[in-house]
Amino acid sequence: MKVYTEKNTISNAVEALKSKGLSVGMVPTMGALHEGHLQLVIRALKENDTVVVSIFVNPTQFDNKTDLDKYPRTLEKDVELLKTVSNHTIIVYAPTVDDIYEGNTVSQSFDFDGLEFEMEGKFRHGHFDGVGTIVKRFFEIIKPNKAYFGEKDFQQLQIIKKLVEKHQLPVVIVGCKIHRETNGLAMSSRNTRLKPEYLEAAPFIYKTLKIAKTKFGTKSAGKVSEWVDNQFATHDLLELEYFLIADASTLKPVKRKSNKKTYRAFIAVYAGEIRLIDNIALN
Repeated sequence: MKVYTEKNTISNAVEALKSKGLSVGMVPTMGALHEGHLQLVIRALKENDTVVVSIFVNPTQFDNKTDLDKYPRTLEKDVELLKTVSNHTIIVYAPTVDDIYEGNTVSQSFDFDGLEFEMEGKFRHGHFDGVGTIVKRFFEIIKPNKAYFGEKDFQQLQIIKKLVEKHQLPVVIVGCKIHRETNGLAMSSRNTRLKPEYLEAAPFIYKTLKIAKTKFGTKSAGKVSEWVDNQFATHDLLELEYFLIADASTLKPVKRKSNKKTYRAFIAVYAGEIRLIDNIALN
């Protein structure tokens, strides 16, 4: 498996593949790969001749330096895991910060038509400018035909679709369903940092989302939110940061339900010092 660390060399390698008429998919990651990532790669391989998996912990999307410093970096292990999927049709791009940012590690400012100010945007200042900066940079370097993102970060997925639309980038964005542990916990690189008692408690998040989905069939968004707040208020280990029912396209909070709109419930929870997010389609 070829691992590239410089943008010029991987750009040339991808261009050579595309000149032969081969399609190129991309799965951007921050490493610490797990089965959820592998499912994205498998989907990408089904739809493309070659897949580029980027492994890069992007500093500009972290508003918390401690979180950035503690984020797991396991490149060798990640490469070995990818080899279990394919050793010949996957290319890894694992750049340095300097290779990406060229000594100027700052975010570009973006306008995502307000998507960036909802939910995560309210709690993680500058986060989506960092996401937009790195994803746009990757698309410029790799020029993939398609790129694959998980729906666990649903707000990020919508923002990347908006990025592609507004900047007229020639790439198709493919959203992929959330991959979960058998107990329902959404797979995340952060799960490896959970202490045992929090790892045992964390499936409560998805359990609560599923019940909230059922309640939303007969109750208002406000009543469902109040119920969720009460569930976490009495939980010994998990601290609710927010729960929100929103329009799936605009991410605006629901005021009154409409049969013509699609809704999702979004949640962010602290399990000790580890922040976990999840969401579920409601209709």
